[in-house]
Amino acid sequence: MRRIFYLSLLFFVSQGVFAQDNDTYITAIKAYQKDYVDSHEVVKKKDRRYFRFFPITSDCNVRCSFEKITDTIGFTMKTSDNSLQHYYKYGQLQFSLSGQACRLFVYQSSKLMKTEKYKDYLFVPFTDSTTGIESYGSGRYLDFYIGEIKGNKLQLDFNKAYNPYCAYATGYHCPFPPKENSLPIAVRAGEMNFGKKH
Repeated sequence: MRRIFYLSLLFFVSQGVFAQDNDTYITAIKAYQKDYVDSHEVVKKKDRRYFRFFPITSDCNVRCSFEKITDTIGFTMKTSDNSLQHYYKYGQLQFSLSGQACRLFVYQSSKLMKTEKYKDYLFVPFTDSTTGIESYGSGRYLDFYIGEIKGNKLQLDFNKAYNPYCAYATGYHCPFPPKENSLPIAVRAGEMNFGKKH
């Protein structure tokens, strides 16, 4: 009887800790999104009310396995103004989302990697089943730095997925996600369609 009592107590305590951790996580993402909106370089203050985000869910903060790719040739990624940008495949991420095994490739810009500020910057453009419906029609972006990969593991948070500048204005060279980075599921996390046409 005493053992059942302690097990029940442990369950309720763990549930309470989980709820507290989840609340802390949601608060942190809300702060992240507010900073994203407040400091946006393209959308001016009067239009920032048109930013929209999917409900925050910790289920979309996924633990990924990372596999390094040695690419010395690279490839060209098409952009919104029909120009081409040169990228290298840096690696591959494997993870589970919505109960389905997923894969995304990680890219490194040949131009940015020559700069001190962005030499370790990595880029993950992607599309999913919400693309062109609930989220921006050309896909969304995630990014991180090489140092965030620890022991061939990476925490990838789709609640931080954001739109390219082309979602808000013309005149930008926004890379289109390669077909290999098309997810077969709906990722209802991160930034949605901007609420104002341009």
